[in-house]
Amino acid sequence: MARARTTSRTLAPKTSPKASTSRTGKHLPTATLGKRRDTPFTYTPALLEAVPLSTAREFVCDRLWVSNNCLRFTSLCPVTGQPDWADIYLNYIPAAQLVESKSFKEYLGSFRMHGDFHEDVCRIICDDLVRLLAPRYLEVIGQFDSRGSIAIWPFVQYAAPGDEAMQKLLSDRLAGYAPGKYAPTYPRTI
Repeated sequence: MARARTTSRTLAPKTSPKASTSRTGKHLPTATLGKRRDTPFTYTPALLEAVPLSTAREFVCDRLWVSNNCLRFTSLCPVTGQPDWADIYLNYIPAAQLVESKSFKEYLGSFRMHGDFHEDVCRIICDDLVRLLAPRYLEVIGQFDSRGSIAIWPFVQYAAPGDEAMQKLLSDRLAGYAPGKYAPTYPRTI
């Protein structure tokens, strides 16, 4: 019987990163960063966490657009209970908060056993992120795989009330929307 060989690796010594005055201790999420936690596979918006947009330094650029792309999101069809697969694209212009990426991944994973229609899944994600981040602008694009020869690609938007520039962006993006237009294209390796 062959015995499994184990190898030991020498790890580089840990170095402490330079501390930023705007993202220390009390400003950082406590549930996700550097920790493991049980992740439910039923819709759990409480998994989402935000981190502050850095203000500790003066940036030359004053505009920021953030995109998070979740390739191979899954939820359940509320009628058949069969899995629905999609690519979910989140694009937003933050006001003061960013979504913490690990918590966002866990949150999206919590839809795995959640049954809802494609359009509602995208609306739920948009609503939860708007409540968490209070962004200037946010959009969620879902590109769900075909089921019964019909692919559904919802496009959901939010713009902060009273922010004329963001209201104009919302109108312009909606008027110019076409399926797939605002989502990046990746070569499929799956």
